[in-house]
Amino acid sequence: MQQGDIIRGTVWIAAAGVGAGLALAGAALTGHLDGATTIQQISSAPPTGGTAPSGPSGNLSVEQIYRLDAPGVVQINNSASRASAPLRSQALGSGFVIDKAGHIVTSNRVIAGSPGLRVSFSGSDELDATLVGQDPSTDVAVLQVAAHSRSFSPLPLGDSDEVQVGDPVVAIGNTLSLDRTATVGIVSAVQRGIDSTSSSTAAHAIQTDAAINHGNSGGPLINARGQVIGVSSQLGTRLASTDGEGIGFAIPIDTVKAVVAQLLATGKVQHAFLGIGVEPVSTALARAFALPCNYGLIVQNVTPGTGAARAGLQAGSTSVLVAGESYLIGGDIIVAANGTPVTTESQLRDVIETMKPGDRLALRIWSGDKEKTVHVKLGQPPG
Repeated sequence: MQQGDIIRGTVWIAAAGVGAGLALAGAALTGHLDGATTIQQISSAPPTGGTAPSGPSGNLSVEQIYRLDAPGVVQINNSASRASAPLRSQALGSGFVIDKAGHIVTSNRVIAGSPGLRVSFSGSDELDATLVGQDPSTDVAVLQVAAHSRSFSPLPLGDSDEVQVGDPVVAIGNTLSLDRTATVGIVSAVQRGIDSTSSSTAAHAIQTDAAINHGNSGGPLINARGQVIGVSSQLGTRLASTDGEGIGFAIPIDTVKAVVAQLLATGKVQHAFLGIGVEPVSTALARAFALPCNYGLIVQNVTPGTGAARAGLQAGSTSVLVAGESYLIGGDIIVAANGTPVTTESQLRDVIETMKPGDRLALRIWSGDKEKTVHVKLGQPPG
């Protein structure tokens, strides 16, 4: 293996719902989708090479992360050819192996519009790749290559809900076609909205200062335990005309898991859409304005024409500033979804990810000083 360089470098609640395939998604995440296909169960164990030594904090070094995870990172090439002569393969981006059946996750924008795809594990030998499915709205695509299972080194998948600002991360990819380069940084922000290729918004991306460019887009963003926490994505179009130095994004791995489960099952993804923007209720906010509860999600906006609007959910209308955070208060406060308490937007999204358009979501809310349950028929995202 060639050693690469190490370089430092209004939310809508919409989800890729599994719906009737919830049992399928659960099986996929625990490694029982079928006899050949496995999406790695969340684990802090390194994927290959045994147990690597770690520092006092339990975190792996960049060199250890690279040694353990780089074998599962691939380069994705365009295999277009002319009748007269084959064209030289053009590097499109990166991806990473998720199971022993040869399934590879990448960014949809990496492969979008390409008439043919090939995958390189070492920068030299290439294998033909089949497109299993793609989802432009979350910028996720799944490929598959045919080879012996011993050829694959699946990467372990982490939990993006645990990601916090300041966490160290490593992005591995084929930066500017340089084989398996590691770029190092931290999590700069979470729950970022970035433009996606479908003109909708990936509303909960991980922002990092680890260098992410055309070459390593689609590759893994990895935490200090060697687990994939996101799929690296190129800059959103709203940043294309600005200096993007130190600004990179990744699609959270929890979103990727739900999307991949559906793509493996049906080749397409159904997205359930609620149609609201929310902010978590903080203790300071609840105390300052005598809210009826000290936890939950306070509704900030309701998209007209959505299930949320038809169910009568009300957004706040009074702007306040508490501890440096701005809120619109006076609207409904969601405290549970389908019986599950929710204190963060991601928890609400996790519930929606188990559903499909047309399903009814039961929301326990405070409306003024009254607690009640409303049932919202979920729709599909605009566009």
